[in-house]
Amino acid sequence: MSMKPLRSLARRLLGARCLLCGSTAEAELCQDCTAELPAVPAPVCAGCALPSPAGSHCAACLRDPPPWRTAVAACAYAYPVDALVKALKYGGRLECAPALASLLAASITPPCAPDAVVPVPLSTRRLRERGFNQSLEIARALPPSWSSRVDASALERVIDSGSQAALALDARAANVRGAFRATRSLLGQQVVLVDDVMTTGATLREAALALRAAGARQVSVWVVCRAVFN
Repeated sequence: MSMKPLRSLARRLLGARCLLCGSTAEAELCQDCTAELPAVPAPVCAGCALPSPAGSHCAACLRDPPPWRTAVAACAYAYPVDALVKALKYGGRLECAPALASLLAASITPPCAPDAVVPVPLSTRRLRERGFNQSLEIARALPPSWSSRVDASALERVIDSGSQAALALDARAANVRGAFRATRSLLGQQVVLVDDVMTTGATLREAALALRAAGARQVSVWVVCRAVFN
């Protein structure tokens, strides 16, 4: 039996509660809280997952196409889903990972069958400090058809560029340039990159370029949250 049915059974037996409102719920988030989570205003650009008229590629993606085919974001990076991301990422609350993975899985339509699902890796120092990679925890909690394809060793971070959050938006691309390297050939493969938050897309761009350099035929990006700028 996969972990997801086991978690569901345990929640029913133990009377588990919604991570946001505390009400009794069979899933990590109750239906009411899930329905009220912030969405990226539709329609969105397939390249950057930001609002775009008629859902066409936005001017920025037409001018400088990203190194992936599509980007999908489950939610906008805003309250209360941002609290779940921070609780996982900085608070070590691993029970938030299945909730975030469920939101991400629900946003992937139509279903696809990638050859590899690759979480964006942390530097060795950051992984040692945190004790886990939040993107890997989210990827592992995806439905079995995807979690069975998780390859946490396909990509490594070779430059410890520090936190992106502390940098101005226009400085982030330079900060992560050349930060990733594929560890094996991905020739002809369809690869999905998984991350918790996409802000400028600089980190994901460098990770995707490394996958493409290793021969990946197609890269897609799946993120739980997308920062939306007014």
